[in-house]
Amino acid sequence: MNKRAKFLAGGALIAAALAYMIYAGVTQSAVYFVTPSEIQAGPVSGKAYRLGGLVARGSVKWEPRTLDLTFTLTDGKASVPVRHKGTAPDLFGEGRGAVVEGRWSPEGYFTATLILAKHSEEYRAPHDGETGYRELMKSLGKKTGS
Repeated sequence: MNKRAKFLAGGALIAAALAYMIYAGVTQSAVYFVTPSEIQAGPVSGKAYRLGGLVARGSVKWEPRTLDLTFTLTDGKASVPVRHKGTAPDLFGEGRGAVVEGRWSPEGYFTATLILAKHSEEYRAPHDGETGYRELMKSLGKKTGS
């Protein structure tokens, strides 16, 4: 009985340690999605967030020598200044949707480590009458039929 009790106690200890490691891993890696209004209402410095909104027109500033990118995300009610070190994705631009991942700084801006540009959910194929379609076909070496 003594060996069995030790075996059960050891198994319970290992199970508890494993459960704690899983719990700690999940809670520390959780990233919450918020809007500019929500983060302005009660930001927590150092906590990981995904912040989504529209890139405000006239707010994008890019310094190619230092790779500093600054812009403002808005949801129409509130605006949040964002700073990022690096380049933005190709679809990123003013007036377009974006989701940034990072942390709120005590200085009052969002420090982004990742920028995800959102694109339209509506696909529109080029039409025969559009010059863009003709130029695409020329670049591919195909005849457009006109």
